[in-house]
Amino acid sequence: MTSLDRRRAGPTGPGYRLERESHGVRTPYNRPMALVWSLLVVGPLIILSTMLCATVSVLFTFIDAQGKVPMAMARGWARSILVFAFARVKVQGLEKIDTGASYVFAANHASYMDTPVVLSSIPVQFRFLAKRGLFQIPFLGTHLARAGHIPVPRENPRAAVKTLTRAAETIREHRVSILIFPEGGRTEDGQLQPFKEGGAYIAIKAGVPIVPIALTGTREVLAFGSASFRPGRIRLMVGDPIPTTGLTMRDREALTARVRDEIARMLQDG
Repeated sequence: MTSLDRRRAGPTGPGYRLERESHGVRTPYNRPMALVWSLLVVGPLIILSTMLCATVSVLFTFIDAQGKVPMAMARGWARSILVFAFARVKVQGLEKIDTGASYVFAANHASYMDTPVVLSSIPVQFRFLAKRGLFQIPFLGTHLARAGHIPVPRENPRAAVKTLTRAAETIREHRVSILIFPEGGRTEDGQLQPFKEGGAYIAIKAGVPIVPIALTGTREVLAFGSASFRPGRIRLMVGDPIPTTGLTMRDREALTARVRDEIARMLQDG
């Protein structure tokens, strides 16, 4: 067996696959080297990208009322992270989206890579709901606040309802879309968790369709609780928009179940 055959054959010992071809670049692949690579190379590059993109974004929020430049900088930031992590993204179903319309995008959530993947792949203006802690991170938090993204106070149910109402108003007033992770956070084991009804609430109140999005491969690139990035292939699948015309708040549970079922189906088929 040649050295190339041994690499293709899979694990052969504690030091197997010291390198892996990704985007034409040989990168560390075994766990110890992947962690070193992530801490010494990928991490600093992400910090620099965050500082640069956030600074430019914040400056333009004072003169760009529509938020087009901040959104463009957010996409640039997201794409830079994918490049640094040697992650390839395949997108399916974009033709189902009208770039001139507004939606609530509801996606499964298994990794911190999910947000960069959606940001870089969905070609519409949108804001997203994020946990309040992200708004306290230097540069990133300032960008999020100035660009109109919405913090979620998970510890206060009454305030959370006000946040959902604010998100619906943002859609109507600014004619943008909203991204939400209905599971409420990343899943530790990668399995699809029960969905909260916030996405359905926003979509019904704003009178816009809700679009299921299924993500696979992000957990393999950056696992839950890990600081180690690993090269990998990611797939983003866009489901058929589900209309909310004629629905009331009493339909939240059924709409939430329909969205979850569609995402589960795409994850299984994908």
